[in-house]
Amino acid sequence: MVKSKTRWKMEEVNQELALRLQQQLHISLLLAQLLVGRGIETVDAAEKFLGGSVQDFYDPFLLDGMEAAVNRIRQAIDNDESILIYGDYDADGVTSTSIMIHTMRMAGATFQYYIPNRFTEGYGLNEGALVKAAENGFSVVITVDTGISAIKEAELAKEMGLDLIITDHHEPPETIPDAYAVVNPKKPDCPYPFKMLAGAGVAFKFAHALLGELPHHLLEIAAIGTIADLVALVDENRLIAKLGLKALEHSVNPGVKALKKVCGIEGKVSAYHIGFGMGPRINATGRLETADRAVKMFITSDYEDAERYACELDELNKERQELVEAIAAEAEELVLAMSEEERDVLVVAKEGWNEGVIGIVASRLVERFYRPTIVLSINTEQAKAKGSARSIAGFNMYEALTTCADILPHYGGHPMAAGMTLAEANVSELRRRLNELARAWLTADDYIPITKVDAICTLPEANLETIEQLEKMAPFGLGNPSPKILIEGVEIADLRIIGKDENHIKCQFRQDGVTLDGIGFKMADIAAELSPRDEANVVGELAVNEWNNQRKAQFVLKDVTVLGLQVFDWRGTRSKTEKLAALDGEAPTRIVSFRSQGQLQLEQQAQKWRTLQLEPNPEIRQLVLYDLPRSYKELEDALNVHPELERLYCLFGEEPNTLPSLPLREQFKEVYKTVYLHKSLSRKDIPLLAQAKKLTPSAVRFILEVFHDLGFLKKDEQSYQLSQTNEKRDLTESVVYQQQKEALELETELLYSSYQSLRAFLKRFTLQDAGTKEKIYHGF
Repeated sequence: MVKSKTRWKMEEVNQELALRLQQQLHISLLLAQLLVGRGIETVDAAEKFLGGSVQDFYDPFLLDGMEAAVNRIRQAIDNDESILIYGDYDADGVTSTSIMIHTMRMAGATFQYYIPNRFTEGYGLNEGALVKAAENGFSVVITVDTGISAIKEAELAKEMGLDLIITDHHEPPETIPDAYAVVNPKKPDCPYPFKMLAGAGVAFKFAHALLGELPHHLLEIAAIGTIADLVALVDENRLIAKLGLKALEHSVNPGVKALKKVCGIEGKVSAYHIGFGMGPRINATGRLETADRAVKMFITSDYEDAERYACELDELNKERQELVEAIAAEAEELVLAMSEEERDVLVVAKEGWNEGVIGIVASRLVERFYRPTIVLSINTEQAKAKGSARSIAGFNMYEALTTCADILPHYGGHPMAAGMTLAEANVSELRRRLNELARAWLTADDYIPITKVDAICTLPEANLETIEQLEKMAPFGLGNPSPKILIEGVEIADLRIIGKDENHIKCQFRQDGVTLDGIGFKMADIAAELSPRDEANVVGELAVNEWNNQRKAQFVLKDVTVLGLQVFDWRGTRSKTEKLAALDGEAPTRIVSFRSQGQLQLEQQAQKWRTLQLEPNPEIRQLVLYDLPRSYKELEDALNVHPELERLYCLFGEEPNTLPSLPLREQFKEVYKTVYLHKSLSRKDIPLLAQAKKLTPSAVRFILEVFHDLGFLKKDEQSYQLSQTNEKRDLTESVVYQQQKEALELETELLYSSYQSLRAFLKRFTLQDAGTKEKIYHGF
């Protein structure tokens, strides 16, 4: 048995609606089920979701404050006033700033841009920057991706005669800043029909409004910001992402082309390329230094400059990766050193950790330990700790931090992620309180990750045509994740470990005569848990594997469960000790030895196995047959006392002192004639008799023992003697003969059979009832 690593939660779908969509749109039932599962229940909604064009964009002037903002910028352009674009240092802020710069250029504005330093100024609009703007003669400041919480800063701008225009997408506070104009779809009473635009999306809408037409050439930058900011890829976000990704394939923007090159992106561009290629490189500059060079890359018209900036981003990203790896390793050591009482919520802190990457480290720890996590960087000079939090389903991080507000002078966020600052002296208290809270809020099941399963399909349904239909649901991301598909009752075959670091697996899934290639990234550890021909339920993603201009269906494995007893064929292994050492040490295990108990005990003592047992135990999950049983009864006794058995390992090989076959009746007669002629046979003469009769000494001893068992011979320590009896008896009446016959039959069944036969035999044996036992025992 292999248990799934996550909890599978099946999405319930209205099958009647799915069938209707299938028939009306002429699509596969699987695609129809997925659409309904995502709330797309009508033909019009489905066609818009699967298609989408520029005509589907909403009027930008539906955004409250847009008209006032555009009119003020046009006035500034007409009067040649200086405009300051105030941005942010993450990928969304960088792309928002770049969109606004391109827009101002096209509109003929006089402007400059400014992005605050993460480490010296922190997040958001700050008073110092506004004071400098006023001193340098700017009359209008327009923010992108920030400003919605800048209440004091808006008051200051007003006092200094600065007209502040805020464009943002974050959650607004109860009081909206008193600015010249505030453009935010989440602003109360804003009539805009879509509330979840990224900062880059809001900047794109502003460009549309100011320029009077849709800025097609800015779609690619808007898509990068939208996807990198992890906003829900639905409605207008989906439209920006879909059209922007298409534009990225044929971009003429020098910065975009250079960034694609350092990311190794050619041909079709997907959301994955942005999420794991472009986005991290853009973010790296703001995490380690300033985000200025990322903006310069997007706005330059010189390809050589763009390439230089892109290469610098690439190098910074490598530096960022090394930094994350180092801090994550230190953080993991701190977690492993914690007591059990401190591991319900992980709070780790250390002096000198880079504040720009601790959010990534927190995500890493959640992925590794699946616990709500806070990573804090300590500044000993200020006696403060600044941190980032990531959570799991069921633990509302923002609500949890709110219960600790008395020791958190600054905190904010949402249920799954947050940030905070606190006194260094209160770190231990924060850890204690949050762990206490988790014990009240969470159950043991909450610490097992959840995999949301979108639909079930059979292997024959998972064909190339169906998968190509599913591709129409892309781009995938938050709010529109790549569908997780469950396929039940498949056979896992041709399993092998691949990859430079040997950390991936490749296999084939088989069902009803159909095969499907499978791959599991970073799942090499599960290979040892799977035995050939296991029947499994698998969860993963259907994809197209393109190689040498050929397209094949492929299943990207995410999780697997195998029900019932697994049989592992380790027969004839050279090193039994190595195999035993490779067993899962967490599962209760028993080793059964029928012939080599002493040797096994020596090996167990040498290896110091604490979890392996030699005696029966009803809680045993893994059973190792160390050597061959000599009878069906021995095998039955070994197997049937473990009702919870999940895995059976066959470690036996050719054991010593086993006859290769039963002697023939003629050979029995020849040996008996010799003893009859001489009336006795000395034990020391057995090798000579064996040589004369062309038998092995063990075969002669066996024949003599059978005759003794039948009463034809007597024996003592020195010899066998003829017994005076006239009774006729058949060889099969001898218990010794029958035991050897049974041992040889069992040896043939267990040792020389194919894996498939061995597996079937042992499974049948463990599940046998009174009716099948006679067949297995061949009547004995």
